[in-house]
Amino acid sequence: MWSKREMKRKRLLIVEDEKDIVELLRYNLEREGYEVDAAYTGTEALERVSERLPDMIILDIMLPEMDGLDVCRKLKESPLTRNIPIIMLTAKGEDADIVAGLELGADDYITKPFSIRVLLARVKAVLRRKGIAPRTKDDVIKIHDITVVPERGEVFVGKRRIELTATELRILQLLASHPGRIFTRDQIIVGAHGEDYAVTDRVVDVHIANLRKKLGDAGRWIKTVRGVGYKMEE
Repeated sequence: MWSKREMKRKRLLIVEDEKDIVELLRYNLEREGYEVDAAYTGTEALERVSERLPDMIILDIMLPEMDGLDVCRKLKESPLTRNIPIIMLTAKGEDADIVAGLELGADDYITKPFSIRVLLARVKAVLRRKGIAPRTKDDVIKIHDITVVPERGEVFVGKRRIELTATELRILQLLASHPGRIFTRDQIIVGAHGEDYAVTDRVVDVHIANLRKKLGDAGRWIKTVRGVGYKMEE
């Protein structure tokens, strides 16, 4: 667990046009020791990022001038900003927006109205998964030509490093550490995020499709078990 001193080095950018929500988030995040900045439009968000790179972005989808999906797309297209973790804020039940955000590379999402405790837990979890930790022998998972170092957030296919979102990394870690075992979609989500994380089957399928695409030829080792879920081929 991080100390308060360590956490103060983490800078979060909130992109949300509702000032009451911004101030609620700012108050609670600053209490946890984070440095917090805010932007109220999509255009302003990109300006803030260009001035100083944040450690994470909490990004609402419905924004003036440029919506959150377009902001996410622009950030993920740039080598300078593509690795900044993004948590999307979406309206309840807007599965299409959730899927679109994940396909663009967002790391997580939270639906409105949300629990502050849940949001704080998600922020900590994503930052922890994106953080750099000392490498130990037990961290490394090797299967076929895939190497996973979960604590460092590193994945290699052969000698080529693959950039994954935090959720994709956790899913790959789960599958690769249990070759041959079939996981249902619910088990995959619990393994990646823990209990009480409600998603549709479509969202899980999007994560798997993105993971296979990024792994290239090595993606073939992730097998679909029709009517059940997915597994990593032994």
